[in-house]
Amino acid sequence: MPKMKTHRGAAKRFKKTGKGKIRRAKAYKNHFTGKKSAKRVRNLRKGGLVNDSDQKRIKTLLPY
Repeated sequence: MPKMKTHRGAAKRFKKTGKGKIRRAKAYKNHFTGKKSAKRVRNLRKGGLVNDSDQKRIKTLLPY
């Protein structure tokens, strides 16, 4: 069988951790940050983990 291809859009958005979980960036930080509180924008800088219900779907997009 040929190799599976990595979904390039997903590869730019998600990274695998050492234990195999998937990291992601928070949403809503791109623009219109002037009307959001400083605390809210600061907390959006921190990454998050993909929910367990979505892990399987994204792992198929990132086979390696």
